Amino acid sequence: MNLTTSMMGLRLAHPFVAGASPLGREFDSVKRLEDGGAAAIVLPSMFEEQITLATEGRIRHKDPLDTRAIPVLQHFPDSADYAFTPDEYAEHVARVRKAVGVPVIGSLNGTTSESWLTFSRLIEQAGADAIELNMYEVVADPKVSSATLEHQIVQLAAELRQFLKIPIAIKLSPFFASVGNVVHRLDRAGASAVVIFNRFYQPDFDIEKMETVIDARLSTSDEFLLRLRWLAILHGRVKLSLIASGGVAVPDDGVKAILAGADAIQVASALLRHGPGYTATLRDGLAAWMQRKGFTTLDEVRGKLSLRDVADPSAFERAHYLRTLQSWKLES
Repeated sequence: MNLTTSMMGLRLAHPFVAGASPLGREFDSVKRLEDGGAAAIVLPSMFEEQITLATEGRIRHKDPLDTRAIPVLQHFPDSADYAFTPDEYAEHVARVRKAVGVPVIGSLNGTTSESWLTFSRLIEQAGADAIELNMYEVVADPKVSSATLEHQIVQLAAELRQFLKIPIAIKLSPFFASVGNVVHRLDRAGASAVVIFNRFYQPDFDIEKMETVIDARLSTSDEFLLRLRWLAILHGRVKLSLIASGGVAVPDDGVKAILAGADAIQVASALLRHGPGYTATLRDGLAAWMQRKGFTTLDEVRGKLSLRDVADPSAFERAHYLRTLQSWKLES
């Protein structure tokens, strides 16, 4: 059984990659991820706000010591709350890269290119095999257009492609009017991969205290269906690698990701829930399914349920939407 795959030009023993999570913060737990079977490891993100605070003494162009900035900055973590300083992060990348035998991917999380160009070079020099840009931004300003945000993301990918030698993956939000167009433009800009998708963390409300509640919940298979549709739509229409992320909770989810067209599959919540060794369970589940179905390589499976050969994918999706609505039967 051959489970090898390629992600951003990196050869992997199988498609299951340890996604960015607290397990990547400590050296010992990183080693446990490798021992547990991870084909590659994405380290936790360094955040744009950390970088600008360390290099410029500012967050979102504001001085934290300026009393006028308190209403804007009071909700941000203190610098001591982050796992690493920027220098410590680069050292962590270097140490991990020397200690493990699988590809190591650094991660930057933010919204603009500020300080990223310089810091991404430091991550590259530290030995990272690739960099993931986690583009997490909830645009609450109604005056900011979708076109503006999309242009910023594509422009950042193009700038970094000219600046770095290592592959670049863009971790996208699903909230674009045309996800396919954004991915197509990133492909043309030189991105090596897109990660489908970033999780949208949604604070809850405490109705007694009447305040916002921060609660980081682990993902479930229910979240994976959105990823599955876009993987199936994009497969065969772009050259960059497609990486599934979010909601891969059980082995069947991994099988579905490959059938949709994924080149690799990031797993985080499942490893936090079951431990680093759960990667082997996902890998073995995929292998067992392939053996049962008579497949010997991933290339025989990848994209078999994608929309690559569908004449009109938009009509296909619309038709299935209508059929889904018609499928619900009220109980008599």
